[in-house]
Amino acid sequence: MEERERKLALLIDSDNVSAKYLNGIFDELAQYGIITYRRIYGDFTTQANARWSDRLLEKSIIPIQQFSNTTGKNATDSALIIDAMDLLYNSNVDGFCIVSSDSDFTRLASRLRESGKIVIGMGEKKTPDSFRAACTVFTELENLLENENASSGTDKEAIEKDIINIITQNDNKGKLTGSGEIGSKLQNKYPDFDIRTFGYSQLSKFLEDMDAIEVLKENNAITVRLKDEDSEADQVIQDIVEIVRRRTKPIALATLGQEIRRKHRSFNVKLYGYSQLYKFIDSIPELSVKGDKNDRKVSYNPGKKKK
Repeated sequence: MEERERKLALLIDSDNVSAKYLNGIFDELAQYGIITYRRIYGDFTTQANARWSDRLLEKSIIPIQQFSNTTGKNATDSALIIDAMDLLYNSNVDGFCIVSSDSDFTRLASRLRESGKIVIGMGEKKTPDSFRAACTVFTELENLLENENASSGTDKEAIEKDIINIITQNDNKGKLTGSGEIGSKLQNKYPDFDIRTFGYSQLSKFLEDMDAIEVLKENNAITVRLKDEDSEADQVIQDIVEIVRRRTKPIALATLGQEIRRKHRSFNVKLYGYSQLYKFIDSIPELSVKGDKNDRKVSYNPGKKKK
């Protein structure tokens, strides 16, 4: 079964996950299939879950209320597990995404896999190894948050970055990318996606106008690939070094990212083999990145040892 056809059940444990990861969760799941069921479990009368309450309508997520003042945290876990098993036996979902940093869902993940379902786990870095290992694939939520912050921009720019990501992922698997697959995956991620919003009547025309994309037509088949950007890549790196070099003080990573995208609209760090901007910047011999994830700064360091 093609990934674009998978039907997924998204089950979120609000007791162990912050609402700040919501967009990243949906962005990540778009590459696996369509989110058919969207449920979140917890006590939404508490201050701790206030942010979740504010954002549920945004993604059409159904809250499953569990009052912590009477039954405790285990009630949330139990409700999620019961629903997961009901969906396993009474629905046609192809996979489950369990969002939690709690090891209590280890057995559930194993049981779902034993039934032939793909299990996508998402949790913070503190998530125990037992739950990670029980999933088909596990993603750390902090990585999604960094990627989301790094890829902010206009709606059209976000769409273009998504298309580049789709092609890059297929390239890594040795697969060709058809325009139909791109349209389907964009529709999965953005239910209201309509190419006419951007002034085009056909997706192929939109793709042809992208600087980083080459459209190939053979008979009735349309495939796309990334243009040969070796020279462009060299220019991007030169521009990055120049931006930092002319500063008298270290530049904030977020500010540097904004300046790069102003000069190179189609810039995507994944094209360089990195999932996070700071890792790519730190790989450039003349530059150094210091500080934690909330306050990373980039400085010009011509004496830095090459990697």
